[in-house]
Amino acid sequence: MKWLILLLLLAPAIAFSQSPFDGTWLFTPQLSQEPSVYLLAKGTFRCSGCLANMEVEADGDDPRVAESDYWDTVNVQIVDALTVVFIAKKAGKTTFTEIDAVSRDENSLTQLVKDTTEAATVTIETGNRRIAKSPAGSHAISGSWRAYETHRSRNGSITQYKCTADGFSTETPLGEKFNAKFDGKDYPVEDDPAGTTVSAKRLGPAAVELTSKRNGRVVAIKQMSVAHDGKSIHVTLKNEDGETISIFDLQKQP
Repeated sequence: MKWLILLLLLAPAIAFSQSPFDGTWLFTPQLSQEPSVYLLAKGTFRCSGCLANMEVEADGDDPRVAESDYWDTVNVQIVDALTVVFIAKKAGKTTFTEIDAVSRDENSLTQLVKDTTEAATVTIETGNRRIAKSPAGSHAISGSWRAYETHRSRNGSITQYKCTADGFSTETPLGEKFNAKFDGKDYPVEDDPAGTTVSAKRLGPAAVELTSKRNGRVVAIKQMSVAHDGKSIHVTLKNEDGETISIFDLQKQP
């Protein structure tokens, strides 16, 4: 699931009755410029630069990994010489399934992720190009890869926002929602298995800052500002876990 920026001129509170945030917005996934490095050899899978850096046995069991908010075990299954399946679970329940398929010439990798933490499955498909060969004797998935395209199902890409003089609310088609007042307090995100809370700060009639926490610890700060034409929202997201910053835009939907 990753805000900073912009002070605009103050406006009367009544302006928030028709806030430029109000409506449905589409998120387009951004491509990481950092390569992912995999090594699957001698029954062990290692990953760096990926969603969860790890080292686990590729034996089809459910070995424990460093616990996150959404998984505590990762099952690695070698299907054949070109295909590997990963199944992440939290407390025994499957949360993510990923199918990695290498092309016959071993120069491209397609990753299909199914996120089942929501009320309905969200899918993300990413195409990668090889930038470094796999070591001798390792599985074809081994080596360095860089993403060149990604597609996310619409049910996991749209969000409805509502902003008033009192607070900011969000709701997705999958049931996740929150309604945070501009009072600095933490408000729960409903239907989120990780127990995320959000506090909201108004930066202006067209700009807000949202701080996400889990177990009382800040995990992300997101600053959002609506463009002057009202057709896009500029987002700056700081992930407190990895101290990374992402910048992207949301597009207004009819």
